Amino acid sequence: MNLAHQAEFPRMSLPAGAASEVSAPSGYAAHPNLRCQVAPVETSGTLAPAAEPLTLFQSSAKAMGTVVSLRVVGAAHEAEMRNRAARAFGWFGRVEASCSRFDPLSEVMIVCREVGRPVAASDLLFGLIELALTLARRSRGAFDPTVGLALERAGFDRHYRTGERIHTPIPAPVPGDARPTYRDVHLDTHLRSVTLRRPLVLDLSALAKGLAIDLAARELAGYPGFAVEAGGDLYLGGTNERGAPWVVGIRHPRIQGALIDTLALSDMAVCTSGDYERRVDAGPISHHLLDPAQGQSAVRAASATVVAPTAMLADGLSTAAFVLGPRRALPFLERAGADGLIVTPQLERKETPGYARHRAVAHPA
Repeated sequence: MNLAHQAEFPRMSLPAGAASEVSAPSGYAAHPNLRCQVAPVETSGTLAPAAEPLTLFQSSAKAMGTVVSLRVVGAAHEAEMRNRAARAFGWFGRVEASCSRFDPLSEVMIVCREVGRPVAASDLLFGLIELALTLARRSRGAFDPTVGLALERAGFDRHYRTGERIHTPIPAPVPGDARPTYRDVHLDTHLRSVTLRRPLVLDLSALAKGLAIDLAARELAGYPGFAVEAGGDLYLGGTNERGAPWVVGIRHPRIQGALIDTLALSDMAVCTSGDYERRVDAGPISHHLLDPAQGQSAVRAASATVVAPTAMLADGLSTAAFVLGPRRALPFLERAGADGLIVTPQLERKETPGYARHRAVAHPA
């Protein structure tokens, strides 16, 4: 059941003007609540031999409700790096415009309004829903993109830019009625269309940010090294400015400012799902990672970190692993071709056999 090949994203060209959808100011802005973070490194080292001195370009912008940061290692002129960075940032705006449940004009919300009718989807949206349904089937419903309405009614209903609350006009379920599931979503691979069999709201946030990271990383391919970070989810290409793998700190789920692990990665993605993010007080729903079968927040893990070939896959798998809990998550991740660390609510560490090979020898100074 290796899912690595399922995480391919469509070959798309960046539309005219998309690079300006998200601004790319210079300077690196750290975010106080990152789940994973590229650790600071000494900049005195060099990658030798090199025809020109390597430079480190850094930039950050706000997008998709978080801080997106780029670090690019290369010998190119700064003007060229800024142009490539702008194109990379532009993908976050493009993905958000297609996949956000908070925007009534987004492509996914247009699909949600056309219940019972096939709606032609862009390659971007179709590919994202296709992977979401694959993950749902393989995880036996632990991952389910149809939880959007439950999240909205639990209080996850405010647009991060405008502050406006969203309200989807779907009648409340009658007690005893079955909840919507991924089985209520039908894809026609020939027509490239999506049909919802019943009223529901698709929430693609567990994959969309990873997709945007991967598309941004594609824009930076060719440089000796680069890191794309969005709210603690990362893709790490090549090597850092010292010519070594990128060092990534994994946030401790219970101790603010502390790390529970440190990884050294190259040409890999790492994403973490944790119960400390996006909390509310809505009875059985205390955070945004829902157990679809129960209709309430999952309780089998405090955090789940996944290392995978793409950020989109790592993003989705970390959500599924968090819901599954360590007993079921570890074999699930192995079958999917990924490695992971699950931290239980009692702070026990459970990891796949291959996870240890990603661990850094020591924490960065």
